[in-house]
Amino acid sequence: MTFMPNLGPGQLEALQLAGLQWTVRHVHAHSDFYRQRLLEAGVGPNDIRGLQDLRRLPFTTAEHLRQGYPFPLLSAPMEDVVRIHASSGTTGKRKVLCYTQQDLDDWAHMFARCYEMAGLTSLDRVQICVGYGVWTAGAGFQRGCETFGALAVPVGPGNLEMQCQFLEDFQTTVLCSTSSMALLLAEEVQRRGLLDRISLKKIIYGSERTSEAMRRRISEGLGGVELFDIPGMTELYGPGTGLECAAHQGIHYWADYYIVEIINPITLEPVAPGEIGEMVVTTLRKQAAPLIRYRTRDLTRLLEGPCPCGNGLPRHDRLLGRSDDMIKYRAVNIYPGQIDAVLSYSHGVSSEYQIFLEHRADGRDYMIVRVERIAGASPSDDETVAREVAKAIKAQVLVSVEVQLVEHGSLPRSDRKSKRVFDKRF
Repeated sequence: MTFMPNLGPGQLEALQLAGLQWTVRHVHAHSDFYRQRLLEAGVGPNDIRGLQDLRRLPFTTAEHLRQGYPFPLLSAPMEDVVRIHASSGTTGKRKVLCYTQQDLDDWAHMFARCYEMAGLTSLDRVQICVGYGVWTAGAGFQRGCETFGALAVPVGPGNLEMQCQFLEDFQTTVLCSTSSMALLLAEEVQRRGLLDRISLKKIIYGSERTSEAMRRRISEGLGGVELFDIPGMTELYGPGTGLECAAHQGIHYWADYYIVEIINPITLEPVAPGEIGEMVVTTLRKQAAPLIRYRTRDLTRLLEGPCPCGNGLPRHDRLLGRSDDMIKYRAVNIYPGQIDAVLSYSHGVSSEYQIFLEHRADGRDYMIVRVERIAGASPSDDETVAREVAKAIKAQVLVSVEVQLVEHGSLPRSDRKSKRVFDKRF
């Protein structure tokens, strides 16, 4: 069974237009919030005649979700809602999203498509090491796996003793986790000498931006496993709305379920083809909590041309960071991803780093980049390595920083997301 759509030329655009028209009609009929927003924008259901009319619709933001708590964007009768999920946000009220049964079935189908794209079969054993409960990750990975037809091993995050035991005893072939958890497990497998006793072949990871250096460390630490980046957010079903393919040249997104726009986060205008901007999504089938031009804050770019893997669905680049993660430092706008991109190709340093921002007595801001030296390296080389890394950051990011090398393995490890930036200026 295949979960991929078979769409000929022009069929995707026709499907998207039909889905966009249905969504606008649906929210106009069933959502007080959206009806008012459409009224303010001067757009009605009969005004959507082509995909170009998408730009006439108003943006939706995370703040709208928080203001509508506890059931924001609700566009279906409450008796049709069968589940809720919430974001793992750390400030204010959580973003809560409702799901109808069709929403859950669509999500499971999309997620099964991810497993298919990663090349799994029904013989694979999938160890799911993400959070369960109100978060979307555990439920999404598990139901998608079961819909696809592989064996699900629902472990959850943490508990390295159990993770390692299951890797060995169950001969797990696929791991699903954050990249931080995958790195933690790779180091533990090496420490215990388990590599020749496990059968891990692939890792599907998500939830946080991951540098090339970190991907290499995870792959090498687990015997050359293949990594697949999976995007996802609670507002858009959850993880499973696209996947990095075997060609590893971007992420195919399921454009038959939602439309992607890339905009300038300041002007809110579309960027030129291939340029980096903020991803905006509009759902085409979502019933309980549809999204109309939802600003995800994720930074990426659309990739043009056919993919070497042969799949015809469109692609965007791996997520490069978030527009609201920007650091303002000495009048320069910096994203953490720019720093880890430099570190990924610097000699003598590992993938783990932290950024500290301080305001000192001289009235100036300072940035300290603390990074682990590579395993087995001598501290006597620290000064030379630090100087070269600082020089590379200056050349590519255009700011002066202080680089401090620390012992390999000394920075905190996490079974969820790793905190990278510590702003102590305010």
